[in-house]
Formats: sequence, C-alpha cells, structure tokens
Amino acid sequence: MVNAAHIFPVVPADLIDTLNAWEPLGYNQGALRDEYVAFVGASPGSALDRDGGAEHVTASCFVFTPDLDQVLLCFHKKGRFWVQLGGHVEATDTSVASAALREAREEGGINDIRPVGAILDVDRHALGAGFTRCSVHWDIGFGAIARTDLAPSTSAESEDVAWWPVTELPDNVPVNFGHRIQRILDEIRHQSDVD
Repeated sequence: MVNAAHIFPVVPADLIDTLNAWEPLGYNQGALRDEYVAFVGASPGSALDRDGGAEHVTASCFVFTPDLDQVLLCFHKKGRFWVQLGGHVEATDTSVASAALREAREEGGINDIRPVGAILDVDRHALGAGFTRCSVHWDIGFGAIARTDLAPSTSAESEDVAWWPVTELPDNVPVNFGHRIQRILDEIRHQSDVD
C-alpha cells in the first residue's frame, strides 16, 4: 500500500499549522478546529486521501459576488441538494485552499475567481446513502469572489449551477446551510477588517 503522505503535495503538518493559526469567530468552530487538528495528526497518511478511508478532509469554496449578496451554488447529483462548490483533495493540489479553488473553477465553470480570506469554517458531516466510498467529510471552507457577468456552467458532478441571494437560498439545501453561509460571511468581513 502506498502511503498517501508521500504522493500528496499537501503536507498534513502544513494543514495542522494553518488550522492552528486560524482564530474562528463562529460558535463551536474553535472546538471543531481542534478536532480537525487531532484527526489529521492521528492519520496524516490518509486524512487527505479520498481512498485512505471512509473519513477524510474535503475542500469547499463559497463563491460570492463582490457585494457578498449572492452565492454560487451547484445542484449536487448524488446528494440531490443545492450546496457550495467543492470536493476531494487531489494529488495535484498544493494545499487544501488550492483544492477548494480548483473545485470551484471545475464545478462552477468560472475561471476568474479571486480567493478571499483564510480558512472560513470547518463543517464535519456524515453522508447519506447515495455516497458509497465516503461516510464522513471533514470539510474546510474557503471563500472567493466572482463577477456575476461571468456565466457559470455545469460540470459532470452537478446538474445545475446558479447564483442565489444569500438571504433567499433554495429550499433543498443541507440542514443549517443558511447558518453556515452567514458564519462564512461574518468571517470574510472580520478577516477583511483585520487585513
């Protein structure tokens, strides 16, 4: 068996350092961040590899309009819900943040996106019956900005991609997704004030 730590350019120690440097605003995010650090530290060879086990780190990118009034969501084929862009860390990714941006470009069909902030949130969630290889995603959320005049397009992983007002999300989103969006917007605004 090949040790994923030797083929992935994403170094688990770098991810641990990045997580430890992040000071989240959101309720319970600090405690969850500490659980992420422990998870990655306990299984550095497999925590980032989708084939390393049923639980692994994933990368999300919440793409907003410059005024932060709209978010780009995709309709997930397996999950059958609207959700942020994102997915698994691949062997070509240099960091979890770069994986999030790559996934956003692939799934949203917009190449001209600008990353904003550092880590914005962590969200560990169990997956439903439609997912066969994965049971739990340890998701790390990042943000980006794109102009609304750039038309999004679907990918092989989504049936639809569309801009949604952050205050009027579609009905079929994951549980507490609206709260996650607001938490991420608070983090973007806070990180912008600090910079």
